[in-house]
Amino acid sequence: MGRPIDARGWMFEVETATADTFVRIGNLKSWSENPGENEETADTTDNDSEGYYEQDIMQRGATIEVSGQYTATSGTRDPGQDYIDTVWAYRFGEESRGRMRYRHKSQDEWTVWECTVTPGERGGETNAKTSWAATFTRCGAPSVAEVVAAP
Repeated sequence: MGRPIDARGWMFEVETATADTFVRIGNLKSWSENPGENEETADTTDNDSEGYYEQDIMQRGATIEVSGQYTATSGTRDPGQDYIDTVWAYRFGEESRGRMRYRHKSQDEWTVWECTVTPGERGGETNAKTSWAATFTRCGAPSVAEVVAAP
């Protein structure tokens, strides 16, 4: 039996306006995937169900929420956070879809989503660092892509 993998080993990247060019989302402190988000069911219970509930899944969905610290080291924003906040968040209609990918450092392929992104809240108190967050909502089925070593 294998060992559990650490949550800090997960990597998340967003595709920029240049096709197949992804940038890492940095300074993340937590993430969560909800593979049941936006699921829709149809009740198929009838008299033959003998009092037991029955259903069919009609739609599957998923979301990933990432959160961390708003980053602006030496006046330079984290590339992933900056792209989400200044480009992707201002697209509407068909243009609102983009791609993100994620994997654990121990894996040799990315899971790729076509998705929309919703910027999260930012804030903080006097003695805290400024928070940053985003939620990705998958559109369609996920795909996979091999990890390609940088040239």
